[in-house]
Amino acid sequence: MKIFVDSADIDEIRDAAAMGVLDGVTTNPSLVAKTGKPMKQVISEICEVVDGPISAEVLATDVDGIVSEGRELAKLHKNIVVKVPLIADGIRAVKTLSGEGIRTNVTLCFSAPQAMLAAKAGATYISPFLGRIDDIGGDGLELIEQIVTIYGNYGYTTEVLAASIRHPVHLTRCAELGADVATIPHKVILQLLKHPLTDIGLARFLEDAKKIPA
Repeated sequence: MKIFVDSADIDEIRDAAAMGVLDGVTTNPSLVAKTGKPMKQVISEICEVVDGPISAEVLATDVDGIVSEGRELAKLHKNIVVKVPLIADGIRAVKTLSGEGIRTNVTLCFSAPQAMLAAKAGATYISPFLGRIDDIGGDGLELIEQIVTIYGNYGYTTEVLAASIRHPVHLTRCAELGADVATIPHKVILQLLKHPLTDIGLARFLEDAKKIPA
């Protein structure tokens, strides 16, 4: 499974990249707004740090606007993936952009039929938001399983990018279900490292090491 960090904070991204486990980055307008910087500046800074797919989201909601913004974003760097909302005009735009060789990440997916349409339009990635489904009493992991199964049944090449991951259990289950990518907040990446037995074991080793003759 590939691991992306879901962030526009360049310090968080640098920290995740320094671990050597980062395959890419996803951003969205909400994350970019928190930086207080123009979107193109944020995306350019990220491209200097991470050599992998970097999702940058369009702001337009009409097909012509999405295509125009997508083309401009794609020009910023070879690693840019254009993030498009899962609406009718978004799907139309994905068809056009993918036909031009521009990679796309279809976002705000909450159902298997939506995911099927994105794949048929030629999306590079589909982003089901499992955490948000859980938030309203649904089962986000069930959606991941449905999409992985359907894509496998029909040979769709669109990669399943599990998004809105809340905790390490989400990541583990998504990996078990066969999601291609998980995009994770920086704080959750740090949580992946933590286990009380690791801390106890390390403390014991260090204490015992003091008893070793010099």
